[in-house]
Amino acid sequence: MSNEINFVEFNRQSLKGVLIIYGKSLFRIVKATWVLLFIFITKSSKITSLGKNYIYAIIISFFILILIRSYLVYRNFKFKIDGDYFILKKGIFSKKNVAVAFDRIQNVNFSQNLIHQLINVYQVDIETAGTNLTEISIKALSLAEAKALREKITLAKHVGGTEDIPIALKEEKPLLSIGIKSLLKVSISENHFQSLLLLIAFLFGFYQQVQDVFKNFLSEELLDTYVNKGKDIISGSFLLLFLLLIILTIVAIITSFIRVFLRHFDLKFSIKNSAFEIKQGLINKKAVILKREKVQFIKIVTNPLKRKLGISYVVFKQAISGKTKKVDKLIKIVGCKEEHLHKIKDTLFSTLDFSGITKEKPHWYFVYRIIVRSILTITILNACYYWIFNADKQVWFNVFLILLIASFIYARVKKLYFKVSNDILIVGGGSIETTTTYLELFKVQNVKMKQTFFQKRRKVADIILQTASGKINIPSITMERANELYDYILYKVETSTKKWM
Repeated sequence: MSNEINFVEFNRQSLKGVLIIYGKSLFRIVKATWVLLFIFITKSSKITSLGKNYIYAIIISFFILILIRSYLVYRNFKFKIDGDYFILKKGIFSKKNVAVAFDRIQNVNFSQNLIHQLINVYQVDIETAGTNLTEISIKALSLAEAKALREKITLAKHVGGTEDIPIALKEEKPLLSIGIKSLLKVSISENHFQSLLLLIAFLFGFYQQVQDVFKNFLSEELLDTYVNKGKDIISGSFLLLFLLLIILTIVAIITSFIRVFLRHFDLKFSIKNSAFEIKQGLINKKAVILKREKVQFIKIVTNPLKRKLGISYVVFKQAISGKTKKVDKLIKIVGCKEEHLHKIKDTLFSTLDFSGITKEKPHWYFVYRIIVRSILTITILNACYYWIFNADKQVWFNVFLILLIASFIYARVKKLYFKVSNDILIVGGGSIETTTTYLELFKVQNVKMKQTFFQKRRKVADIILQTASGKINIPSITMERANELYDYILYKVETSTKKWM
Protein backbone atom coordinates (compact mmCIF):
# COMPACT_ATOMS: atom_id res chain seq x y z
CA MET A 1 0.00 0.00 0.00
CA SER A 2 1.20 3.54 -0.70
CA ASN A 3 1.94 4.55 2.91
CA GLU A 4 4.07 7.50 1.84
CA ILE A 5 0.94 9.38 0.73
CA ASN A 6 -0.87 10.75 3.78
CA PHE A 7 -4.59 11.55 3.84
CA VAL A 8 -4.80 12.31 7.57
CA GLU A 9 -4.62 16.06 6.91
CA PHE A 10 -6.84 17.83 4.38
CA ASN A 11 -5.56 17.35 0.83
CA ARG A 12 -6.37 19.20 -2.38
CA GLN A 13 -6.53 17.89 -5.88
CA SER A 14 -3.63 18.39 -8.25
CA LEU A 15 -3.33 22.03 -9.37
CA LYS A 16 -3.96 20.66 -12.86
CA GLY A 17 -7.53 20.13 -11.68
CA VAL A 18 -8.18 23.82 -12.35
CA LEU A 19 -7.87 23.06 -16.08
CA ILE A 20 -10.35 20.17 -15.77
CA ILE A 21 -12.90 22.29 -13.89
CA TYR A 22 -12.37 25.21 -16.28
CA GLY A 23 -12.74 23.02 -19.37
CA LYS A 24 -15.95 21.37 -18.13
CA SER A 25 -17.47 24.76 -17.23
CA LEU A 26 -16.68 26.18 -20.68
CA PHE A 27 -18.06 23.07 -22.40
CA ARG A 28 -21.38 23.36 -20.55
CA ILE A 29 -21.65 27.07 -21.41
CA VAL A 30 -20.78 26.59 -25.10
CA LYS A 31 -23.24 23.69 -25.32
CA ALA A 32 -26.02 25.90 -23.94
CA THR A 33 -25.17 29.01 -26.01
CA TRP A 34 -23.91 27.65 -29.36
CA VAL A 35 -26.87 29.27 -31.12
CA LEU A 36 -25.70 32.73 -30.01
CA LEU A 37 -22.18 31.90 -31.24
CA PHE A 38 -23.60 30.81 -34.61
CA ILE A 39 -25.56 34.05 -34.90
CA PHE A 40 -22.51 36.14 -34.01
CA ILE A 41 -20.42 34.43 -36.74
CA THR A 42 -23.13 34.77 -39.42
CA LYS A 43 -23.92 38.40 -38.51
CA SER A 44 -20.34 39.56 -37.81
CA SER A 45 -20.10 41.40 -41.14
CA LYS A 46 -23.02 43.66 -40.12
CA ILE A 47 -21.58 44.57 -36.69
CA THR A 48 -19.51 47.74 -36.39
CA SER A 49 -15.89 47.64 -35.20
CA LEU A 50 -16.86 49.31 -31.91
CA GLY A 51 -19.63 46.76 -31.39
CA LYS A 52 -17.22 43.89 -32.07
CA ASN A 53 -14.75 45.32 -29.53
CA TYR A 54 -17.48 45.44 -26.88
CA ILE A 55 -18.46 41.83 -27.64
CA TYR A 56 -14.84 40.64 -27.51
CA ALA A 57 -14.30 42.48 -24.20
CA ILE A 58 -17.43 40.82 -22.74
CA ILE A 59 -16.30 37.37 -23.93
CA ILE A 60 -12.77 37.80 -22.54
CA SER A 61 -14.12 39.08 -19.21
CA PHE A 62 -16.48 36.14 -19.09
CA PHE A 63 -13.62 33.68 -19.70
CA ILE A 64 -11.59 35.32 -16.92
CA LEU A 65 -14.52 35.10 -14.49
CA ILE A 66 -14.99 31.42 -15.26
CA LEU A 67 -11.26 30.85 -14.67
CA ILE A 68 -11.43 32.64 -11.29
CA ARG A 69 -14.47 30.58 -10.31
CA SER A 70 -12.68 27.36 -11.34
CA TYR A 71 -9.70 28.26 -9.16
CA LEU A 72 -11.96 29.00 -6.18
CA VAL A 73 -13.72 25.65 -6.67
CA TYR A 74 -10.29 23.97 -6.64
CA ARG A 75 -9.12 25.87 -3.54
CA ASN A 76 -12.25 25.04 -1.55
CA PHE A 77 -12.37 21.35 -2.52
CA LYS A 78 -10.51 19.50 0.27
CA PHE A 79 -10.68 15.92 1.49
CA LYS A 80 -9.12 13.64 4.09
CA ILE A 81 -9.55 10.29 5.84
CA ASP A 82 -10.54 10.45 9.50
CA GLY A 83 -10.82 7.02 11.08
CA ASP A 84 -13.47 5.10 9.14
CA TYR A 85 -14.81 8.18 7.35
CA PHE A 86 -14.03 10.00 4.13
CA ILE A 87 -14.38 13.74 4.85
CA LEU A 88 -15.02 16.27 2.08
CA LYS A 89 -15.29 20.08 2.17
CA LYS A 90 -16.35 22.06 -0.88
CA GLY A 91 -18.24 25.16 -2.04
CA ILE A 92 -17.44 28.82 -2.71
CA PHE A 93 -20.23 30.85 -1.12
CA SER A 94 -22.35 27.95 0.06
CA LYS A 95 -20.01 25.67 2.01
CA LYS A 96 -20.76 21.96 2.19
CA ASN A 97 -19.23 19.36 4.50
CA VAL A 98 -19.70 15.67 3.66
CA ALA A 99 -18.73 12.70 5.85
CA VAL A 100 -19.12 9.26 4.29
CA ALA A 101 -18.59 6.10 6.33
CA PHE A 102 -16.42 3.50 4.62
CA ASP A 103 -19.16 0.88 4.88
CA ARG A 104 -21.34 3.16 2.72
CA ILE A 105 -18.71 3.30 -0.05
CA GLN A 106 -19.39 0.81 -2.82
CA ASN A 107 -16.51 1.37 -5.25
CA VAL A 108 -13.59 3.67 -5.97
CA ASN A 109 -13.12 3.95 -9.75
CA PHE A 110 -10.68 5.77 -12.03
CA SER A 111 -11.29 7.48 -15.37
CA GLN A 112 -9.33 9.63 -17.83
CA ASN A 113 -10.77 11.75 -20.60
CA LEU A 114 -8.59 13.33 -23.27
CA ILE A 115 -7.67 16.35 -21.11
CA HIS A 116 -6.79 14.08 -18.18
CA GLN A 117 -4.49 12.07 -20.44
CA LEU A 118 -2.77 15.17 -21.82
CA ILE A 119 -1.97 16.52 -18.33
CA ASN A 120 -1.41 13.03 -16.83
CA VAL A 121 -3.99 12.97 -14.03
CA TYR A 122 -6.95 10.75 -13.14
CA GLN A 123 -10.51 11.42 -12.06
CA VAL A 124 -11.49 9.38 -9.00
CA ASP A 125 -15.18 8.58 -8.48
CA ILE A 126 -16.28 7.34 -5.06
CA GLU A 127 -19.59 5.52 -5.38
CA THR A 128 -21.77 5.54 -2.29
CA ALA A 129 -24.83 3.63 -1.14
CA GLY A 130 -28.09 5.23 -0.06
CA THR A 131 -30.58 7.61 -1.63
CA ASN A 132 -29.43 10.78 0.15
CA LEU A 133 -25.79 10.63 -0.93
CA THR A 134 -24.53 11.40 -4.39
CA GLU A 135 -21.33 10.11 -5.89
CA ILE A 136 -18.14 12.02 -4.97
CA SER A 137 -15.90 12.99 -7.86
CA ILE A 138 -12.29 14.13 -7.40
CA LYS A 139 -11.38 15.69 -10.74
CA ALA A 140 -7.59 15.43 -10.77
CA LEU A 141 -5.20 13.17 -8.84
CA SER A 142 -1.93 11.56 -9.82
CA LEU A 143 -2.02 7.79 -10.38
CA ALA A 144 -0.06 7.21 -7.16
CA GLU A 145 -2.49 9.34 -5.12
CA ALA A 146 -5.52 7.69 -6.75
CA LYS A 147 -4.25 4.18 -6.00
CA ALA A 148 -3.29 5.12 -2.46
CA LEU A 149 -6.74 6.57 -1.76
CA ARG A 150 -8.47 3.49 -3.15
CA GLU A 151 -6.24 1.14 -1.15
CA LYS A 152 -6.75 3.01 2.13
CA ILE A 153 -10.54 3.04 1.76
CA THR A 154 -10.73 -0.58 0.61
CA LEU A 155 -8.35 -2.04 3.18
CA ALA A 156 -9.90 -0.03 6.02
CA LYS A 157 -13.33 -1.47 5.13
CA HIS A 158 -12.08 -5.04 5.53
CA VAL A 159 -9.68 -4.83 8.50
CA GLY A 160 -10.75 -7.42 11.05
CA GLY A 161 -13.46 -8.80 8.77
CA THR A 162 -13.84 -12.16 7.12
CA GLU A 163 -14.81 -10.82 3.72
CA ASP A 164 -12.18 -11.00 1.01
CA ILE A 165 -10.70 -7.76 -0.26
CA PRO A 166 -12.31 -7.27 -3.68
CA ILE A 167 -9.62 -4.99 -5.09
CA ALA A 168 -6.12 -6.13 -5.92
CA LEU A 169 -3.89 -3.46 -7.37
CA LYS A 170 -1.19 -5.83 -8.58
CA GLU A 171 -1.33 -6.71 -12.26
CA GLU A 172 -2.90 -10.06 -13.12
CA LYS A 173 -3.56 -11.73 -16.44
CA PRO A 174 -7.05 -10.62 -17.55
CA LEU A 175 -9.79 -13.12 -18.31
CA LEU A 176 -10.60 -11.23 -21.52
CA SER A 177 -8.37 -8.86 -23.48
CA ILE A 178 -9.72 -7.22 -26.65
CA GLY A 179 -7.35 -6.20 -29.43
CA ILE A 180 -7.93 -4.33 -32.68
CA LYS A 181 -8.99 -7.46 -34.63
CA SER A 182 -11.51 -8.47 -31.98
CA LEU A 183 -12.91 -4.92 -31.88
CA LEU A 184 -13.31 -5.09 -35.65
CA LYS A 185 -15.41 -8.27 -35.24
CA VAL A 186 -17.51 -6.56 -32.58
CA SER A 187 -18.01 -3.50 -34.82
CA ILE A 188 -19.08 -5.59 -37.81
CA SER A 189 -21.65 -7.47 -35.72
CA GLU A 190 -23.17 -4.40 -34.02
CA ASN A 191 -26.85 -3.49 -34.36
CA HIS A 192 -26.47 -1.03 -37.24
CA PHE A 193 -30.24 -0.65 -37.55
CA GLN A 194 -30.26 0.94 -34.10
CA SER A 195 -27.43 3.27 -35.14
CA LEU A 196 -29.43 4.22 -38.25
CA LEU A 197 -32.47 5.14 -36.15
CA LEU A 198 -30.28 7.19 -33.78
CA LEU A 199 -28.73 8.98 -36.76
CA ILE A 200 -32.15 9.81 -38.21
CA ALA A 201 -33.33 11.04 -34.80
CA PHE A 202 -30.18 13.21 -34.53
CA LEU A 203 -30.79 14.70 -37.99
CA PHE A 204 -34.40 15.53 -37.10
CA GLY A 205 -33.26 17.12 -33.83
CA PHE A 206 -30.58 19.13 -35.60
CA TYR A 207 -33.10 20.27 -38.20
CA GLN A 208 -35.41 21.45 -35.41
CA GLN A 209 -32.61 23.49 -33.83
CA VAL A 210 -31.66 25.05 -37.18
CA GLN A 211 -35.34 25.81 -37.82
CA ASP A 212 -35.55 27.65 -34.49
CA VAL A 213 -32.51 29.74 -35.44
CA PHE A 214 -34.02 30.67 -38.81
CA LYS A 215 -37.39 31.38 -37.22
CA ASN A 216 -36.04 33.73 -34.55
CA PHE A 217 -33.16 35.45 -36.30
CA LEU A 218 -33.17 34.74 -40.03
CA SER A 219 -35.72 34.06 -42.73
CA GLU A 220 -37.80 30.98 -41.98
CA GLU A 221 -39.19 31.12 -45.55
CA LEU A 222 -35.63 30.70 -46.87
CA LEU A 223 -35.19 27.44 -44.94
CA ASP A 224 -38.63 26.20 -46.02
CA THR A 225 -37.73 26.89 -49.66
CA TYR A 226 -34.58 24.75 -49.48
CA VAL A 227 -36.36 21.97 -47.56
CA ASN A 228 -39.26 21.86 -50.04
CA LYS A 229 -36.88 21.75 -52.99
CA GLY A 230 -34.99 18.86 -51.42
CA LYS A 231 -38.22 17.02 -50.63
CA ASP A 232 -39.47 17.45 -54.21
CA ILE A 233 -36.21 16.12 -55.64
CA ILE A 234 -36.21 13.05 -53.36
CA SER A 235 -39.92 12.32 -53.69
CA GLY A 236 -39.65 12.56 -57.47
CA SER A 237 -37.35 9.56 -57.63
CA PHE A 238 -37.66 6.31 -55.70
CA LEU A 239 -34.05 5.57 -56.71
CA LEU A 240 -32.83 8.75 -55.01
CA LEU A 241 -34.67 7.76 -51.84
CA PHE A 242 -33.05 4.33 -51.98
CA LEU A 243 -29.60 5.89 -52.48
CA LEU A 244 -30.21 8.24 -49.57
CA LEU A 245 -31.11 5.25 -47.38
CA ILE A 246 -27.92 3.45 -48.51
CA ILE A 247 -25.81 6.51 -47.64
CA LEU A 248 -27.45 6.83 -44.20
CA THR A 249 -26.86 3.11 -43.60
CA ILE A 250 -23.16 3.43 -44.49
CA VAL A 251 -22.85 6.42 -42.17
CA ALA A 252 -24.60 4.41 -39.42
CA ILE A 253 -22.14 1.52 -39.87
CA ILE A 254 -19.16 3.89 -39.71
CA THR A 255 -20.70 5.47 -36.60
CA SER A 256 -20.99 2.02 -34.98
CA PHE A 257 -17.31 1.36 -35.76
CA ILE A 258 -16.20 4.65 -34.23
CA ARG A 259 -18.41 4.21 -31.15
CA VAL A 260 -17.08 0.71 -30.45
CA PHE A 261 -13.44 1.71 -30.90
CA LEU A 262 -13.70 4.80 -28.71
CA ARG A 263 -15.60 3.10 -25.90
CA HIS A 264 -14.04 -0.38 -25.78
CA PHE A 265 -10.47 0.23 -26.98
CA ASP A 266 -7.88 -1.89 -25.10
CA LEU A 267 -10.61 -3.65 -23.09
CA LYS A 268 -9.26 -5.77 -20.24
CA PHE A 269 -11.67 -7.75 -18.09
CA SER A 270 -10.42 -9.54 -14.95
CA ILE A 271 -11.96 -11.43 -12.05
CA LYS A 272 -10.24 -10.78 -8.71
CA ASN A 273 -11.54 -12.22 -5.45
CA SER A 274 -15.19 -12.39 -6.57
CA ALA A 275 -15.05 -8.87 -8.05
CA PHE A 276 -14.78 -7.73 -11.66
CA GLU A 277 -12.17 -5.23 -12.83
CA ILE A 278 -12.87 -3.53 -16.17
CA LYS A 279 -10.47 -1.24 -18.01
CA GLN A 280 -11.38 0.21 -21.39
CA GLY A 281 -11.60 3.37 -23.48
CA LEU A 282 -9.53 5.44 -25.90
CA ILE A 283 -10.42 9.10 -25.44
CA ASN A 284 -12.23 8.50 -22.15
CA LYS A 285 -10.38 5.76 -20.28
CA LYS A 286 -12.14 4.04 -17.39
CA ALA A 287 -11.00 1.60 -14.72
CA VAL A 288 -13.95 0.18 -12.78
CA ILE A 289 -14.14 -2.27 -9.90
CA LEU A 290 -17.52 -4.02 -9.82
CA LYS A 291 -18.32 -6.08 -6.74
CA ARG A 292 -20.40 -9.23 -7.03
CA GLU A 293 -22.98 -7.98 -4.54
CA LYS A 294 -23.58 -4.77 -6.46
CA VAL A 295 -24.56 -6.52 -9.70
CA GLN A 296 -28.35 -6.65 -9.68
CA PHE A 297 -28.73 -8.65 -12.88
CA ILE A 298 -26.93 -9.29 -16.14
CA LYS A 299 -28.02 -9.41 -19.77
CA ILE A 300 -26.25 -11.56 -22.35
CA VAL A 301 -26.92 -10.22 -25.84
CA THR A 302 -26.16 -11.74 -29.23
CA ASN A 303 -27.44 -11.67 -32.81
CA PRO A 304 -27.12 -13.96 -35.87
CA LEU A 305 -23.82 -12.42 -37.00
CA LYS A 306 -22.35 -12.46 -33.49
CA ARG A 307 -23.30 -16.13 -33.18
CA LYS A 308 -21.45 -16.96 -36.40
CA LEU A 309 -18.41 -15.11 -35.05
CA GLY A 310 -18.77 -16.93 -31.72
CA ILE A 311 -19.11 -13.78 -29.61
CA SER A 312 -21.70 -11.93 -27.55
CA TYR A 313 -21.68 -9.09 -25.04
CA VAL A 314 -22.64 -8.87 -21.38
CA VAL A 315 -24.35 -5.90 -19.74
CA PHE A 316 -23.94 -5.61 -15.97
CA LYS A 317 -26.75 -3.69 -14.28
CA GLN A 318 -25.52 -2.14 -11.02
CA ALA A 319 -27.41 -0.85 -8.02
CA ILE A 320 -28.16 2.85 -8.56
CA SER A 321 -27.74 5.20 -5.63
CA GLY A 322 -28.13 8.94 -5.13
CA LYS A 323 -28.76 11.03 -8.23
CA THR A 324 -26.56 8.96 -10.50
CA LYS A 325 -27.82 8.60 -14.05
CA LYS A 326 -28.69 5.07 -15.16
CA VAL A 327 -26.42 5.36 -18.20
CA ASP A 328 -23.44 5.90 -15.88
CA LYS A 329 -24.19 2.59 -14.17
CA LEU A 330 -24.28 0.46 -17.31
CA ILE A 331 -21.13 -1.61 -17.82
CA LYS A 332 -20.81 -3.46 -21.12
CA ILE A 333 -18.23 -6.16 -21.88
CA VAL A 334 -18.01 -6.92 -25.61
CA GLY A 335 -16.40 -9.79 -27.50
CA CYS A 336 -17.21 -12.47 -24.90
CA LYS A 337 -16.83 -16.10 -25.95
CA GLU A 338 -18.64 -19.05 -24.40
CA GLU A 339 -15.91 -19.74 -21.84
CA HIS A 340 -16.00 -16.11 -20.69
CA LEU A 341 -19.78 -16.30 -20.18
CA HIS A 342 -19.45 -19.47 -18.09
CA LYS A 343 -16.79 -17.86 -15.91
CA ILE A 344 -18.89 -14.73 -15.36
CA LYS A 345 -21.99 -16.74 -14.45
CA ASP A 346 -20.02 -19.05 -12.14
CA THR A 347 -18.59 -16.01 -10.33
CA LEU A 348 -21.94 -14.24 -9.95
CA PHE A 349 -24.31 -17.09 -9.19
CA SER A 350 -23.87 -19.84 -6.62
CA THR A 351 -25.96 -22.26 -8.67
CA LEU A 352 -27.45 -22.33 -12.15
CA ASP A 353 -29.14 -25.70 -12.06
CA PHE A 354 -32.11 -25.64 -14.46
CA SER A 355 -32.25 -29.37 -15.12
CA GLY A 356 -35.84 -30.54 -15.53
CA ILE A 357 -37.17 -26.96 -15.79
CA THR A 358 -38.84 -26.17 -19.11
CA LYS A 359 -39.26 -22.81 -20.80
CA GLU A 360 -42.57 -21.05 -20.16
CA LYS A 361 -44.05 -19.02 -23.02
CA PRO A 362 -46.50 -16.07 -22.82
CA HIS A 363 -50.25 -16.39 -23.33
CA TRP A 364 -51.58 -16.03 -26.91
CA TYR A 365 -52.93 -12.60 -25.90
CA PHE A 366 -49.35 -11.31 -26.09
CA VAL A 367 -49.27 -12.09 -29.83
CA TYR A 368 -52.67 -10.47 -30.30
CA ARG A 369 -51.48 -7.30 -28.53
CA ILE A 370 -48.36 -7.04 -30.70
CA ILE A 371 -50.38 -7.49 -33.89
CA VAL A 372 -52.81 -4.71 -32.91
CA ARG A 373 -49.93 -2.34 -32.15
CA SER A 374 -48.25 -3.27 -35.44
CA ILE A 375 -51.41 -2.43 -37.39
CA LEU A 376 -51.44 1.02 -35.78
CA THR A 377 -47.76 1.46 -36.69
CA ILE A 378 -48.38 0.47 -40.31
CA THR A 379 -51.27 2.94 -40.50
CA ILE A 380 -49.11 5.81 -39.23
CA LEU A 381 -46.24 4.94 -41.61
CA ASN A 382 -48.65 4.80 -44.53
CA ALA A 383 -49.93 8.26 -43.67
CA CYS A 384 -46.34 9.56 -43.63
CA TYR A 385 -45.57 7.83 -46.95
CA TYR A 386 -48.68 9.31 -48.57
CA TRP A 387 -47.73 12.80 -47.32
CA ILE A 388 -44.25 12.52 -48.90
CA PHE A 389 -44.87 10.49 -52.09
CA ASN A 390 -48.60 10.93 -52.81
CA ALA A 391 -49.38 7.18 -52.87
CA ASP A 392 -46.75 6.44 -55.54
CA LYS A 393 -45.73 2.75 -55.24
CA GLN A 394 -47.54 2.54 -51.89
CA VAL A 395 -48.57 -1.07 -52.54
CA TRP A 396 -44.95 -2.21 -52.76
CA PHE A 397 -44.14 -0.14 -49.70
CA ASN A 398 -46.85 -1.98 -47.76
CA VAL A 399 -45.68 -5.39 -48.95
CA PHE A 400 -42.16 -4.63 -47.73
CA LEU A 401 -43.43 -3.12 -44.46
CA ILE A 402 -45.78 -6.00 -43.64
CA LEU A 403 -43.08 -8.62 -44.33
CA LEU A 404 -40.58 -6.70 -42.19
CA ILE A 405 -42.94 -6.24 -39.23
CA ALA A 406 -44.21 -9.83 -39.49
CA SER A 407 -40.62 -11.12 -39.25
CA PHE A 408 -40.03 -8.94 -36.17
CA ILE A 409 -43.21 -10.27 -34.53
CA TYR A 410 -42.27 -13.87 -35.27
CA ALA A 411 -38.75 -13.41 -33.88
CA ARG A 412 -39.97 -11.65 -30.74
CA VAL A 413 -42.62 -14.26 -29.93
CA LYS A 414 -40.21 -17.11 -30.61
CA LYS A 415 -37.49 -15.67 -28.36
CA LEU A 416 -39.68 -14.63 -25.42
CA TYR A 417 -39.73 -17.10 -22.52
CA PHE A 418 -38.90 -17.38 -18.83
CA LYS A 419 -37.55 -20.08 -16.51
CA VAL A 420 -37.60 -20.09 -12.70
CA SER A 421 -35.35 -22.26 -10.54
CA ASN A 422 -35.03 -22.24 -6.75
CA ASP A 423 -32.96 -19.04 -6.74
CA ILE A 424 -32.60 -17.72 -10.32
CA LEU A 425 -34.96 -16.22 -12.89
CA ILE A 426 -34.02 -16.34 -16.58
CA VAL A 427 -35.95 -14.19 -19.08
CA GLY A 428 -35.32 -14.48 -22.81
CA GLY A 429 -36.37 -11.90 -25.37
CA GLY A 430 -35.43 -9.72 -28.32
CA SER A 431 -36.26 -9.43 -32.01
CA ILE A 432 -33.14 -8.61 -34.05
CA GLU A 433 -30.90 -9.29 -31.08
CA THR A 434 -31.38 -12.13 -28.62
CA THR A 435 -31.22 -11.15 -24.94
CA THR A 436 -31.03 -13.45 -21.93
CA THR A 437 -31.48 -11.87 -18.50
CA TYR A 438 -30.23 -13.56 -15.32
CA LEU A 439 -31.61 -12.37 -11.96
CA GLU A 440 -31.16 -13.74 -8.45
CA LEU A 441 -34.61 -13.67 -6.87
CA PHE A 442 -33.51 -12.30 -3.49
CA LYS A 443 -32.35 -9.06 -5.21
CA VAL A 444 -35.93 -8.17 -6.20
CA GLN A 445 -37.09 -5.09 -4.29
CA ASN A 446 -40.69 -4.97 -5.42
CA VAL A 447 -43.06 -7.36 -7.22
CA LYS A 448 -46.06 -5.97 -9.07
CA MET A 449 -48.83 -7.79 -10.89
CA LYS A 450 -50.27 -5.57 -13.63
CA GLN A 451 -53.53 -6.28 -15.41
CA THR A 452 -55.36 -4.12 -17.95
CA PHE A 453 -59.09 -4.29 -18.63
CA PHE A 454 -58.48 -6.43 -21.71
CA GLN A 455 -56.11 -8.75 -19.86
CA LYS A 456 -58.65 -9.19 -17.07
CA ARG A 457 -61.22 -10.48 -19.56
CA ARG A 458 -58.75 -13.10 -20.76
CA LYS A 459 -57.42 -13.93 -17.26
CA VAL A 460 -53.80 -12.94 -17.97
CA ALA A 461 -51.44 -10.51 -16.24
CA ASP A 462 -47.94 -9.02 -16.44
CA ILE A 463 -45.40 -9.59 -13.67
CA ILE A 464 -43.04 -6.63 -13.14
CA LEU A 465 -39.96 -7.11 -10.96
CA GLN A 466 -38.33 -3.93 -9.65
CA THR A 467 -34.63 -4.09 -8.74
CA ALA A 468 -32.16 -1.43 -7.62
CA SER A 469 -31.11 -1.13 -11.27
CA GLY A 470 -34.40 -1.18 -13.16
CA LYS A 471 -37.34 -3.37 -14.08
CA ILE A 472 -37.71 -6.84 -15.57
CA ASN A 473 -41.04 -7.58 -17.22
CA ILE A 474 -42.69 -10.97 -17.75
CA PRO A 475 -45.65 -10.16 -20.03
CA SER A 476 -49.02 -11.87 -20.46
CA ILE A 477 -48.94 -15.05 -18.41
CA THR A 478 -52.03 -16.82 -17.09
CA MET A 479 -53.51 -15.44 -13.88
CA GLU A 480 -52.99 -18.73 -12.06
CA ARG A 481 -49.27 -18.83 -12.96
CA ALA A 482 -48.89 -15.11 -12.20
CA ASN A 483 -50.22 -15.62 -8.65
CA GLU A 484 -47.88 -18.58 -8.11
CA LEU A 485 -44.87 -16.61 -9.35
CA TYR A 486 -45.84 -13.52 -7.34
CA ASP A 487 -46.10 -15.50 -4.07
CA TYR A 488 -42.90 -17.47 -4.68
CA ILE A 489 -40.75 -14.41 -5.41
CA LEU A 490 -42.09 -12.63 -2.32
CA TYR A 491 -41.26 -15.70 -0.24
CA LYS A 492 -37.67 -15.80 -1.58
CA VAL A 493 -37.18 -12.09 -0.92
CA GLU A 494 -38.57 -12.18 2.63
CA THR A 495 -36.67 -15.31 3.73
CA SER A 496 -33.28 -14.45 2.23
CA THR A 497 -30.47 -13.14 4.45
CA LYS A 498 -28.01 -12.46 1.60
CA LYS A 499 -26.70 -9.00 0.77
CA TRP A 500 -28.45 -7.52 -2.26
CA MET A 501 -26.00 -4.60 -2.60
